[in-house]
Amino acid sequence: MSVNKVILIGRLGKDPEVRKINPTTTVCNFPLATNESYKKEDGTYVEQTEWHNIVMWRGVAERAERILKKGNTIYVEGKLKTRSWEDKEGNKRYTTEIVVENFQLLEKREGSGAAPGGEHKSHESSGSDIMGDPDMSGTSDDLPF
Repeated sequence: MSVNKVILIGRLGKDPEVRKINPTTTVCNFPLATNESYKKEDGTYVEQTEWHNIVMWRGVAERAERILKKGNTIYVEGKLKTRSWEDKEGNKRYTTEIVVENFQLLEKREGSGAAPGGEHKSHESSGSDIMGDPDMSGTSDDLPF
């Protein structure tokens, strides 16, 4: 038995880049920053930022395109996936991505009195979508952690 599950809370480094692979398949990519800080022996604090490559497919990607913007704080759940390709010089390259299965906006959207967005889940293998109400009201008790 094995498990490949990633949970992150971070900020979008730029607006989602969305493109259509074919008439029924949408993909979305963006960098997500997570931060951690620690205290050094001399008492000074150091903050480190880790950047994650985020990939979303189909309904999850379409929802991300509608509601996510650079700087938003989001909660994501997904899995790690490493892929390879050859660059123009014929060198083999690798990248590791977080393939997101669901996400939640953790802040109010500009111009609305709405609370954080609802959760969105997608089941890639079946192609089905279950979409939460992105304007649903809630408190921090509604957070999935």
